[in-house]
Amino acid sequence: MRIRILDGPKRDRFLRSIEDRGATDLAEVEPAVRRIVKQVRREGDRALRRYAERWDGLGKNESVRVPEAVLQQAWQKTPAELRDAIAQAAANIRRFCEWQKPEEWRREIHPGVCVGQLVRPLASVGCYVPGGRYPLPSTLLMTVIPAQVAGVPEIRVVSPRPAQAILAAAAFLGVSEFYRVGGAQAVAALAYGTESIPRVDKIVGPGNRYVTAAKKLVAFDCAIEFLAGPTEAVFISEEGNAVFIACDLVAQAEHDPDALCILITSSRELAKAVQAEVQQRVRTNPIAAASLSRRGAILLVASLDDAIEISNRIAPEHLTLPAELAPAVQNAGSVFLSEFTPQSAGDYISGPNHVLPTGGMARVRGGLSVLDYVRLISYQEVSGEGIHRIAPPAIVLAEAEGLRGHAESLRVRCSHA
Repeated sequence: MRIRILDGPKRDRFLRSIEDRGATDLAEVEPAVRRIVKQVRREGDRALRRYAERWDGLGKNESVRVPEAVLQQAWQKTPAELRDAIAQAAANIRRFCEWQKPEEWRREIHPGVCVGQLVRPLASVGCYVPGGRYPLPSTLLMTVIPAQVAGVPEIRVVSPRPAQAILAAAAFLGVSEFYRVGGAQAVAALAYGTESIPRVDKIVGPGNRYVTAAKKLVAFDCAIEFLAGPTEAVFISEEGNAVFIACDLVAQAEHDPDALCILITSSRELAKAVQAEVQQRVRTNPIAAASLSRRGAILLVASLDDAIEISNRIAPEHLTLPAELAPAVQNAGSVFLSEFTPQSAGDYISGPNHVLPTGGMARVRGGLSVLDYVRLISYQEVSGEGIHRIAPPAIVLAEAEGLRGHAESLRVRCSHA
């Protein structure tokens, strides 16, 4: 396996092939997902259990909901070192979320005219935690903690075949509603409700193509954060450590055979050094080898300015680059500065969320945050003095639009103030 080094026309063709990518190709699975969602919506637990027993390992007589005692047992059985790691990661994520949480405010925009912002949590959310190739307790932390900081009163977690580490993390956070189901059937249950799983206002969290397609199908009935696809990572470097860069490329590539991992550099010497290091390190990592041979690339450019321009066009999920280039970043899900900031730090421990936009969606939004769990409600309050100040221009605008009732509702108040 050799990660490609591309420049000139080959580089430009590669860029065009990924610049218009979507989050993920769902056409192949959408018909099956549509059937699953329809049946769960219509039949409730009957369909949910049928699919969960077939695909999620749910036993015939096993409850869909994990008892809280089982969650606590998982925590007690977890090695102390892992419990400490969960606690440290949770503390950092919680602190970042607290800093991120929006505040309420009230200000006088004119004498007698006050405006403000209310912050209200969503009533309920469903957190999807993947249970596929790797157990991801980190995703449970990343989806549940922002909801807790936001003040969401009802938090429901779904995960197929949950590993002990995932159950333990749920127990540590005080999660009481944990359901051992996954896939499109879990998304449908959260969106529409069943006898076992009450419906939620919003579903968050990454999953496979079936999960993503289900979130797309229910999005008009239940809010979602965004549609997530395979992991993406871009690295920009001119004089970086080839070992560090190669390790980071392999680390992100091992998430998924469809992961997109790219180094952009103006140094052919660094490109060849990274290529050699990657080739050595993927020998024992078949998933990373498959990913890097299919969708990995080292792009040669004339300057770091060109590298930034290309990165902004790609709008990657993860972006690593020298700190002095950060002001030029326009489009990225999460940014990692300096060579001692591996992207894996963001996956687990540093605090910012690892649920990030893919497929170019970093052009329009950042990663999952406390803002995804709250409503920002604007308000205004006008006094008698204030109505005289703002009514005249408002009346002009109303009449320009032909809305005479609007204009009269303003005039009548002026005459009584």
